[in-house]
Amino acid sequence: MGIVKYLAAVWTAILIYSVFSFFAGSRGLAVYNQLLSERELQWANLKELGNINEELERVKNNLLYDDDTMLIQARQMGYGQDDEQYVRIVGLGKAKNTYVATGKVYLANEPDFFSDRFIKITALCAALAVFALLFAFEFAETRNR
Repeated sequence: MGIVKYLAAVWTAILIYSVFSFFAGSRGLAVYNQLLSERELQWANLKELGNINEELERVKNNLLYDDDTMLIQARQMGYGQDDEQYVRIVGLGKAKNTYVATGKVYLANEPDFFSDRFIKITALCAALAVFALLFAFEFAETRNR
């Protein structure tokens, strides 16, 4: 049984390392699923930015091709023609804000995973535990003879 305990310990280390790497490593399934959810959030953000872009294009086209819209917008911003007169009422503040939201910057979260060093140390500890257990069984068996 001398060589079996060494091989069992080595194969335990390989198995533990492989399972941890596959499920929780830096390129494992957990990270893959987290990145898929981040991708969905990015697509949603892109869709929102596309909607904002369409709204801004519509406002720009209205200002380019419709003189009345441009005059209303200019008056709301406090501009006017030379022959116009304004009466300002103190205390009412400015006219409504006509600015459109331009979107937000979305930063993806850093994926959570076990480092390769942690996985190696865990696999080594598991291998040493299996080796110690098999060694203790063999020692107890030889003592009973």
